[in-house]
Amino acid sequence: MRIPPIVINFKTYSEAVGDRAVRLAKVAVEVAEETGVEIGVCPAHTDLYRVARAVDGDGVLVLAQAVDAAEPGSRTGHVTPEMVVEAGADGTLLNHSERRMRLDDLKDVCRACMNEGLLTIVCASDAMAARAAGALQPHAVAVEPPELIGTGTPVSKADPEVVERSVEAVREVSEDTAVLCGAGITDGSDVRAAVELGSDGVLVASGVVLAEDPKEALLDLISGLE
Repeated sequence: MRIPPIVINFKTYSEAVGDRAVRLAKVAVEVAEETGVEIGVCPAHTDLYRVARAVDGDGVLVLAQAVDAAEPGSRTGHVTPEMVVEAGADGTLLNHSERRMRLDDLKDVCRACMNEGLLTIVCASDAMAARAAGALQPHAVAVEPPELIGTGTPVSKADPEVVERSVEAVREVSEDTAVLCGAGITDGSDVRAAVELGSDGVLVASGVVLAEDPKEALLDLISGLE
């Protein structure tokens, strides 16, 4: 498995919970089949199992939004890598700006996820954080300045240097780690700009989840990869 060039974080938007999460994931399947571009979806933990069953083997990878640095056992309310595997997911986001982790915990959980065969996307706020994330040898680092998340202003245009510096920083410590560009990505021109700056794809959320027509929004994003 490899990291798809388009990864959609459903977050906890009401438009992507329960049956709506399944519908959105199936839209991703339709687009993946029509374009040949693999897509990743990140539903809430409560929807991981049903979404994984709905899209299994259809060109869409399912990733958890987070995993806790906790081993199986006498704990309550945690989500372990083993639980994510049992739910049928292919991987997970880690260290999103809305779900930050301590570096020592991140290191442990990243290793645990890899031991379970899960794809790992570690989020980073800038080039320095991207370097630290890349040193953990994840499958991908997603560069997302927190101040731009949800603004509709893409980092690839607002601060292109942070993308270039982050790509360079990750490549220096891990040649096999992909780099995704996140924060404010809404259309194909944003994706094109991100790719031209050296990234391998994008991590998006509201640009697809809250779009009036999610399928058209996804097709537009994918047009930026051409």
